[in-house]
Order: sequence, then C-alpha cells, then structure tokens
Amino acid sequence: MRLLRHRSTLPGSIVLPRRWRRYGFNALVVTIIAVGLVCTRSAKTPVRGDDWKRYHDRSFRVVHVVDGDTLDIDVPDGDKSVTRIRLWGVDTPELGRGGKPDMHFGREAKAFAERTLDGRRVHVVLSPKRTRGKFGRLLAYVFLKRGGPMFNEMLLEEGYAYADLRFDHHYYKRFQGIEKRARKAGVGLWTDVTFDKMPPWKQRFERSARKSPG
Repeated sequence: MRLLRHRSTLPGSIVLPRRWRRYGFNALVVTIIAVGLVCTRSAKTPVRGDDWKRYHDRSFRVVHVVDGDTLDIDVPDGDKSVTRIRLWGVDTPELGRGGKPDMHFGREAKAFAERTLDGRRVHVVLSPKRTRGKFGRLLAYVFLKRGGPMFNEMLLEEGYAYADLRFDHHYYKRFQGIEKRARKAGVGLWTDVTFDKMPPWKQRFERSARKSPG
C-alpha cells in the first residue's frame, strides 16, 4: 500500500519558508562573530556562515550513498574530497558494522536511496538553526531538484525511515505526521517491524508515549 504524495516543494522565487527570512540578519551577525573566532577553530571545520555560503540553495551531484540517510556530494569539505550530508529530521535503520547485524530494513533503506539519488544532481537546503551534526556532517534537507520533492520526506512516506524526534528542526511536526500516516498504512518497515527491531532511541520514545496519559 502506498501513501498519497504531499511533499514539501520549494517555490522558484524563494528557497526558505517565509518565517525563516528573519534569520537572515542574525546569520550575518553570527558569520561575523565566527570569522573573529576562526583562529581558535580548525580550518578543516567550516563555520556556519561558510556552510551557508557554500551549500545553501545550491545543487550538487551525489557521488556515494553511505546508507539510507547519509550521502556524499561532489564538493570538497576541508581536507576531504567530498562533503558528507546527514539528512535532517529522519533516521533510517543502521547497517551492520563491527560485527553487528543490519537493523531491520537497513538494506532496503540504502537500496532506495541508491536508486533515487546515486549519480544525480540534488538541491541542498540548510536550516538557519544548525548546519553541522555529529561527526561534523552537514545537516540538510535534500530535494530531487529545486522546487521538487524532498528526499527526507520520501523516506518517511515510503516507510524507509523514522521521524527523528531527538532534535528540533523546521519540519519536526510535519515529519511526525508523515510517519504517523506511513505507520497507519503499514508501508515499508511498518509492515512487520516490532518494538525490539526499532533503534534504541525510538524504543525510548515509544515507551514514553505508552506511559503518557491519553
């Protein structure tokens, strides 16, 4: 069973939703401050203002899909020949590493990302709040084209990812709603996932939801 599409798109005249525009001046201030502090930071870790200038509202080619929610694009990042992106607001099941087995639906999520993204140009949109995550990866919303479908949402719609509730972001509530619909429809991993097959963080949230009144 497949869900009806209702994906975020970017109007041709503007990339960010209207209420994000107010961050423009603040971003400039932060950039100026960051430049003043750059001598205390490694040149290999771009400050937020640099990320904004180099990546935001720009298109790049995907050169490698690491897993369902992580990919590399064809632009250098510090001493690396590519930039690694971690998709904002979604979490796909992990692939097995270090002797650990793949999580439920991890291979399927990676295969979907490869079919959809590998070798194609995508449009990158950053959040005014935060541009880097764990391990220095770039946090982004990735669109198949400017004004086209958002891949973050596609993962949720098709049941290849969980809405990541650990970190606040612009589409937090929207992603929650998409996951809820995918879960109800039983698509993708929701066909047969069990509590013990979910990521540890998701299990904690599930327990909390069960304990909450109502």
